[in-house]
Parts: sequence; C-alpha cells; structure tokens
Amino acid sequence: MIRVVLQFRKREIGLVPFLAWAGFWTAAGVLVLVPAATQRIAHLLGVGRGADAMFYLGLTALFYFFFRQQLKIRDLEHQITELVRKLALERARNPERP
Repeated sequence: MIRVVLQFRKREIGLVPFLAWAGFWTAAGVLVLVPAATQRIAHLLGVGRGADAMFYLGLTALFYFFFRQQLKIRDLEHQITELVRKLALERARNPERP
C-alpha cells in the first residue's frame, strides 16, 4: 500500500489505478484481519465456503483484467499501424529524407 501511495504522489500512476490498488490492498488487509468476513461474503454470493468465494471473485477479476489488457494491446497495435502508415506516406513524398 505504501508503494502505491508513493507512486501516486510521484504521479507515476493515475487516480483510477491508485483507487483500484488502494481498494484491493485495503480489502486484503481487512480479510486477513477479519477472516469471518469471507464467510459472510460467501453467504451473500450463495457459495459454501469463504475461500471458494474469494477464488471465484479472484478468477472473475483476473479474466476482466486479461480482457482489459487485450483491449489495450489492440489499441496500441492500431496506433502503431497508423504511425507506420503516416511514416510510409511521408517517406514516399520525400524520398531523399531518411
């Protein structure tokens, strides 16, 4: 949590990632200090054990983050394609320039 705060202060991460990480570490700390909370969460989700509920929630979050990363990669590929096209057109107009 300290590292996340320091990165936020140095402007290395934005507000949304900061809030996401701070929420994650706060929730992790609460679940370590109050293990019965996982059982309550499991009961709300209709799952038998707290460990199972945490596993399902973690797996769901992991798939969500993989999906978001895939979208970011696709966007970067699109940006690179546009940049390469612009460079190719520029070099075609000015063949002397390297």
